[in-house]
Amino acid sequence: MTGLVRPYGDTTGDGMVQVSFTLPMPHSKVAEGAAAQLAAKMGIEPALVVHAKPMGPDFTFFVVYGPVKHLVDPSQVVVVERDYPLLTPKEVNGAVKAALRRRLVVVGACIGTDAHTVGIDAILNIKGFAGEKGLEYYRELKVVNLGAQVSVPDLVEKAIAEKADAVLVSQVVTQREAHLLNTREMSAAFREAFPPDRRPLLVVGGPRFDEAMAAELGVDRIYGRGTTPGEVASFLVHRMTLRDGAGAPPQEPR
Repeated sequence: MTGLVRPYGDTTGDGMVQVSFTLPMPHSKVAEGAAAQLAAKMGIEPALVVHAKPMGPDFTFFVVYGPVKHLVDPSQVVVVERDYPLLTPKEVNGAVKAALRRRLVVVGACIGTDAHTVGIDAILNIKGFAGEKGLEYYRELKVVNLGAQVSVPDLVEKAIAEKADAVLVSQVVTQREAHLLNTREMSAAFREAFPPDRRPLLVVGGPRFDEAMAAELGVDRIYGRGTTPGEVASFLVHRMTLRDGAGAPPQEPR
């Protein structure tokens, strides 16, 4: 049992979990019974329906609480670890200036019908996120924020016009795998428009992405929720120096 963990609710090792879901049924005792039955089939048994709320005339939202028997082994978890150092804005600026002798151009957008700009703005806008300034704050970065609902052809055209070094795309809308479809379309379009050695770095982010899918989706990096501007800026410098064969950027004493 060493290293295995079980969910915690009221007491250590009790396996208690809480899940929420919506059933396409009007609220009734039968609907609550159906919710408990679904929870049991999910391995939650006995399941207690602790909350049931009608969502219009034909749907009901449920919260179910109960124990599961499953154990998890953290040693078997596969994640994408950061493989580059986090740099300060000053270090990023110095690395870009030394390697490029010009500003590094970043084009950002929400593509397709996605109108949620909070994510892309958190990374690009000077106000930033989590206490960090956005990429607009970096003196040696030129940021072009195209905003929301940008078509893939328009994004490619702007990247060509701006001679972009990196393209950052945010995808929040995930219904019917829209974020995956849009990302695949975007990566294919850039590979068609650019020769391999001149294609800008493609970075996508959003709360429902699996960071391990970068190669499958044809992009250079995927970021999930909680990503900060400094992480993205450091990654751009890391990949830029690898591409140019300049080695790792110098780091100043903290």
